[in-house]
Amino acid sequence: MKEKITPDFTKLGGLIPAIVQDYATGAVLMLAFMNEEAWNLTLSTREAHYYSRSRRTLWHKGGTSGHVQKVKEILLDCDADTVLLKVEQVGNAACHEGYASCFFRRLAEDGWQVVGTPVFDPQEVYKRG
Repeated sequence: MKEKITPDFTKLGGLIPAIVQDYATGAVLMLAFMNEEAWNLTLSTREAHYYSRSRRTLWHKGGTSGHVQKVKEILLDCDADTVLLKVEQVGNAACHEGYASCFFRRLAEDGWQVVGTPVFDPQEVYKRG
């Protein structure tokens, strides 16, 4: 059964959280936010677009790095205020720090441990520093 539902952008000041998951492996890659414009661009291009809360601007994931997210499936939660994007992560890296997933730190008894291996050098990709 098809329902006519759209995300509810009214609860977080015009934003909805977007959980991003690798379509093939199920690994959680990142969490970002979308405004209505990012949502519409994602739907029309089938590549992930987000809203940067810190920069207060729209951004196309991979626009600088080339590590775009090709959207394969979109799910909406029961309250219609959070989306789950299942994506093909081009370049094998979702994190701007060079890791496959933004969740590359795990809390252990003695503190945070890095549990991933960088896929690329962010200094080189983003020409920082």
